Amino acid sequence: MPTEPLTLATENAVTFWTAVGEARGYALVRRPGFLAVAGDERAGLRVLTLVPDLSGAELSELIALARDQRGGRVVVEDAYGTVDMSPLGLGARQLPVMIRYPGEPLPEPALKVERVTSLGELRTAERIVVDGFALEHFQPYQPGVVFPDAILDRVELFVATIDGEPAGACLAIQDASAVGIYWVTTMPQYRSRGVARTIMHAVLRRYDTLPMTLTASRLGRPLYESLGFQKIVDATWWA
Repeated sequence: MPTEPLTLATENAVTFWTAVGEARGYALVRRPGFLAVAGDERAGLRVLTLVPDLSGAELSELIALARDQRGGRVVVEDAYGTVDMSPLGLGARQLPVMIRYPGEPLPEPALKVERVTSLGELRTAERIVVDGFALEHFQPYQPGVVFPDAILDRVELFVATIDGEPAGACLAIQDASAVGIYWVTTMPQYRSRGVARTIMHAVLRRYDTLPMTLTASRLGRPLYESLGFQKIVDATWWA
């Protein structure tokens, strides 16, 4: 029986945040109903819900973990929309979780897109994501904090260039059932020049036999829909 689309997405997100957390040396708390990645003061706490209904004990533990941040950064990704974090002072927004199944082949990327294979290239991709994606909590930029060297063994990163200059990047991670796309980023000076589209063309051509999942921003959603992605659900993000 085919795996449900939302299960594909949540399981890949677990694979992604486990890889990131372990590469950064963060503590992971894994329960049947949620995954929590407890980072440093910059990263804060990231929680992913994995089922529609957490047990009472799991919900109590999740709330305790969030309270232990003592005002630090907390992000709860609730794909099922059943957890209420407002009593902790967190606000909610809706972001679409999307999926694309293998289909018609896409054209060759219009720009040069290369997979990251060296530590120097990793630093380039990291800088693009921190500055272009506007990860304010990781500013000022420090090499190796967002993407430690060890992450190269767990994920694939891609960098697009224009006239030899880094213009955009993204990260992909494959598990047994799907590929997840994260942090599709274009540097401000290269926006509206097709960078994100050409990166997606390259990634979709590389992983052309598996379903692909992502969570889209409001601005990014039209691009993904034009590439054949469909909304699974609007996830609630508490922060």
